[in-house]
Amino acid sequence: MLRSGKQHLERLRDGRVVYIGAERVDDVTTHPAFCNAARTIASIYDMKADPAHAEAMSFAENGHRYSMYFLQARTAEDLRRRMRCHKAIADLTYGMFGRSPDHVASYVTAMAMNPQVFDTATRAFAGNVVDYYRHTRDHDNYVAYAVLPPQAARDPDFYLRKSMTVPTLEVVAETDDGIVVSGMKMLATGAAFADEIWIGNIQPLAPNQVKQAVTCAVPCNAEGLSLWSRQPIARNAANEFDSPLSWRFDESDSMVMCDNVKVPWNRVFVLDDAALSRDIYIRTAAHCYANHQSNVRYWAKLQLIVGLASRVAQATGADQVPAVRETLGRLAALEATLGAMIHGQIEACEPRPEGFVTFNRRFMYAALNWCIESYSSLIDILRELSGGGVFQMPASVSVLDDPVLRAKFEQYWQTPQMAALDRIKLFKLVWDLVGSEFAGRHLQYEKFYAGATFTVRAHNFREAPWDAFHKVVDDLMASYDVPTGPPKG
Repeated sequence: MLRSGKQHLERLRDGRVVYIGAERVDDVTTHPAFCNAARTIASIYDMKADPAHAEAMSFAENGHRYSMYFLQARTAEDLRRRMRCHKAIADLTYGMFGRSPDHVASYVTAMAMNPQVFDTATRAFAGNVVDYYRHTRDHDNYVAYAVLPPQAARDPDFYLRKSMTVPTLEVVAETDDGIVVSGMKMLATGAAFADEIWIGNIQPLAPNQVKQAVTCAVPCNAEGLSLWSRQPIARNAANEFDSPLSWRFDESDSMVMCDNVKVPWNRVFVLDDAALSRDIYIRTAAHCYANHQSNVRYWAKLQLIVGLASRVAQATGADQVPAVRETLGRLAALEATLGAMIHGQIEACEPRPEGFVTFNRRFMYAALNWCIESYSSLIDILRELSGGGVFQMPASVSVLDDPVLRAKFEQYWQTPQMAALDRIKLFKLVWDLVGSEFAGRHLQYEKFYAGATFTVRAHNFREAPWDAFHKVVDDLMASYDVPTGPPKG
């Protein structure tokens, strides 16, 4: 089933508990902090459900159509179809929604391709994973995730030594019907607009952290579950013209608080297995599928940055300066580099697991490392090209409401290259990407959405063919030896 945007908004009116400070949000579809982003999510669903986009955004199976990001790839062409779907969603949001509905769905889809990983000597949860994949696919669900402990709670022993409550989520009871979990998880980006939350552990746990070693899925309106939002950005935006990105694309970030939340057994995927709790992301293609989506999403955002850089240079006349053209050429080369890395993940795809294919893991992790390393410098290039132009603009487009002020503005803010109204529109957009609160959130997000830098590089280290690298060195050294006889010459 492909749901419409209207259907998705209706499903968000489900009694979920969302807090902004002490304020309880009754309806995220109408609250000023969330309503515009909710409509952006709805537009993704409308695009997918549009018959004109059927072949690009969905696939047919057993007489039904499903969102393309639930496609379990068996060929390189299947991977291309997935990539094109991710790109269409990222283009619609200009790469601003890091955890759009296709992200966690990619995790679940890939896990269900290799469900036997979830069966152990003591627990058999493979069937649950397959059933959950079918459930999310069939209902076109938007799943967010919270897969990290609170930042200061990654050593539970510290809390125990201080006789303090360990804040991280753990299993507090098992019943005939399922498990009960309590505690906190971070960071559920997009959960305010999602149907369910995947709770797990993307980072390794200590062997004794068995009670924290739980992976499960819970509805966003589950009894005892609440979402504690960071300061929303959108409600500080006066209008879309002055804050075009803040207005539409504040996807939200929330801490997930569980107070004796009941989880039925069919929504439990890992239990009491500290190693497996993290290994499910690596032993399946899940981490690769989901972070390929991240690469593609970043690519769309990079295209916006490159386009803005060129438009800013045109607006100031700097596009005729050789040094500026060199900078623009470098940006274009960087955009092409990322595009090539993304396509390379498909052209060099891997047969994994049996009967399926996945994106090339090395190329995906290399692109991921490139992305988190590059964002700050990319934004700085745009910042330098903009110079003081972002501060020359009036505080608000409301200046146009006064006929006298408007006349002066249109006369003095125009340039030979661009009319005054077009200039303020351009530079307001640039500021929302380089200097606003929204821009600050994205700068932080792009550094850490895949984990700290050392985590991403550890993935690259794990996947590197070290034996092959060493063989190159060893073969070269084996091709010559200590010289014998008198020196020549």
